[in-house]
Amino acid sequence: MTTGERILIVENDPRIADLIGRQSLQPLGYQVTVVRDASSALKHARQTPPDLILANINLPGLSGKDLLAAFSSQNIKSPVIVIAAKGQEHDAIQSFRLGAMDVLFWPLRDAEVVSVVERALRQSEETRERQKLDRQLKATNDEMQKRLRDLTTVLSTAKAVTSITDQRQLFIRILEGALKLGESDMCWLMLRDEKSKTFLLRAHRHLPETWAKMNQPVDDGVSSLVAHSGESLFMNGPALKKFRLAALGKSVGVVPIKVRSEVIGLLIVVRREDREFVREAQTLLEAMADYASISLVNSRLFRALEETAENARMGEKHRHAALQALRDAINGEISQTLQPLNLILTEMPGALNSEQRRALETVQAALQRLLRSSEKTIVPSK
Repeated sequence: MTTGERILIVENDPRIADLIGRQSLQPLGYQVTVVRDASSALKHARQTPPDLILANINLPGLSGKDLLAAFSSQNIKSPVIVIAAKGQEHDAIQSFRLGAMDVLFWPLRDAEVVSVVERALRQSEETRERQKLDRQLKATNDEMQKRLRDLTTVLSTAKAVTSITDQRQLFIRILEGALKLGESDMCWLMLRDEKSKTFLLRAHRHLPETWAKMNQPVDDGVSSLVAHSGESLFMNGPALKKFRLAALGKSVGVVPIKVRSEVIGLLIVVRREDREFVREAQTLLEAMADYASISLVNSRLFRALEETAENARMGEKHRHAALQALRDAINGEISQTLQPLNLILTEMPGALNSEQRRALETVQAALQRLLRSSEKTIVPSK
């Protein structure tokens, strides 16, 4: 049987050390080291932490109990079995209070040594396994909590896109989401100017004042590459040093904001520490860029709708003015026509026979009805 566990024996009595180490443990494959005093034990345990320590309570200089206290103060985690003489049960109990795992009472047999050592090593291994599982559980729980926070951030941003009409406030919400999802220290948003076709700074979070020049290009040396390629770019370490953006941090991500295949903006995040953006973080940042794209498209549609409504109002106004002008023109023509007709009916220019009078009075009545109808016509208001 070969186990290979390292066992440190702290014993100044050669007979006890020989029985425990050479006769009992070494034949089973344990790697046994023997030291005679507490100071040597502390030095060895710090340099090469053993899997198990067997220490006599009755050591010269520092006692075994003092050694246990020293192990605790120096954060030495190796389990300890104390060796005590018959009649030292009280000291053994105190040793348990100081952190000892078990006790061996001298004199003893080699079978007893093996049994206690194997039990201690088994318990120690079980403790390590439990601690490992606890760490794994904590890591899993932390990861689940982070994913929940990320999901909450994404959902909050999605809601903001559909509920916030102030584009500047919406951009700030998107950038705050990008800071959280990218675990970044600063970020900013650039949009393409339709006239100059250059990308100008529209919003930022924590960007230094020397860089934060609104409605101006940000010459970082990286964004132009993404603007041309249309593909996200994440960099860290030595590869970033040749770009001006390295003055802000050691890890960067540049994500294009696209409508279909056209790049209309850029989302940039920066970490001060040299830490790679994992794939999950990249995906979440690309989702933020998608939300920015949706907000820009919504803004364009809203502006187009406003322009359409304004054009409709202007068209209605023009139609109203045209109808009013037409009515005024018709009324004027009718009034001018009625004047000579009324004069003729007075017979001042000459007498009329009955048929002429009836004809002219019929025309007069028709023109008067037309004039009254025109005056009553309701023209739509502006």
